[in-house]
Amino acid sequence: MIKEQEDKNKQDFSKLLEKDTIEVPKVGDIVTGIVISSSKSEVKLDIDGVLVGVVRGPQLYDELDEYSELKLGDQVDATVMEEENENGELELSFKQAGQEKAWSTLRKSFANKDDVLVKIIEANKGGLIAHYKQIPGFLPVSQLSPENYPRVSGGDQGKILDKLKSFVGIELEVKVITLEEEEDKIIFSEKDVWAEKQKDVIAKYEVSTVIEGRVTAVTDFGVFVSFDEKMEGLIHISELAWQRIDDPSDFYNVGDKIKAKVISVEGSKIFLSAKRLKKDPWEEAGKKYKVGQEVEGEVMKINPFGLFVKLDKSIHGLAHISQLGITKGEKLDDNFKLGEKYNFKITSLVPEEYRLGLKMFDKSKKVKEEKKEEKKKEGGKKEESPKDSGGDKKKESKKDKTEK
Repeated sequence: MIKEQEDKNKQDFSKLLEKDTIEVPKVGDIVTGIVISSSKSEVKLDIDGVLVGVVRGPQLYDELDEYSELKLGDQVDATVMEEENENGELELSFKQAGQEKAWSTLRKSFANKDDVLVKIIEANKGGLIAHYKQIPGFLPVSQLSPENYPRVSGGDQGKILDKLKSFVGIELEVKVITLEEEEDKIIFSEKDVWAEKQKDVIAKYEVSTVIEGRVTAVTDFGVFVSFDEKMEGLIHISELAWQRIDDPSDFYNVGDKIKAKVISVEGSKIFLSAKRLKKDPWEEAGKKYKVGQEVEGEVMKINPFGLFVKLDKSIHGLAHISQLGITKGEKLDDNFKLGEKYNFKITSLVPEEYRLGLKMFDKSKKVKEEKKEEKKKEGGKKEESPKDSGGDKKKESKKDKTEK
């Protein structure tokens, strides 16, 4: 019995010796402790029953939930800031530990492509400043989900910024798509989270699928269309109609119903075409028009290099400046007017490439007709005046004779 007690005492003594030789944590180490006192100004931790650590001042505050409202007996991690302070205690930091934990989570999320929740702190023209815990990152406009992307007609930068500012203070679920710790560069993507959730839905929309939806935004480069289960696609300006379009807002308004065909699916992006649901008028262009044919065309647009000319509702051609009889120093604007019709001759026609070339034909005839018409009007006024005045004189003479 006495021997058993001696053995037990030896074991207890050995444990004490082990504790006495405990390795003191170094600056930067993360230690785990038990809360032995807590106030608004400081929190004290028991470290392995041997050391006492204290967290105080700005090192108390952290955005992690585990550091808020700590109670006696709670277990918590902290980072060693000093190995011994003026009271012989470890100087610890919740803030530093929280930041390291946040970085650790971001590293894992980046590697595993997991989602994280960020809070929007600020907005600028390029996107949103977002914080994961206390670590800042950037969420570009291009990485917003379709439902949060700022659809602003005309691309008004002021309105786009106002839309982005409306996200300040809210939380968004994102993925980390760029993580460069040494440069403190973090890029988030909300669009990737949306794409992952919608991948089964997106898979249904194969090329040539016809959808029906509503126009959600009209921009200078095309229109966005919302359809089925919060899906959205873009009809580029070149896919709106077979004829040339300068401004999509001339043809579509927000809220308009529209049918379109899926022409491409790139990840979460769906590209649509409205014109491909209609017969291609260029298929018949070779029957209607021939090289060398004289045609009348309306000037649709004047560019430094020539004129865009409308031959009919769907077929438009280009008259290069070298084919317009313009002399050096003359300006196209001085010789041609938008909406006016002129005589042209077809110089080339390649329907499969949607190209038709024109050159000016007998423009002088039109100019002469305009001048002739102007002279006729002026002449009519001049002839009318003498005739009227002569008639009045004759009437006056007859009247005078009668009175006499």
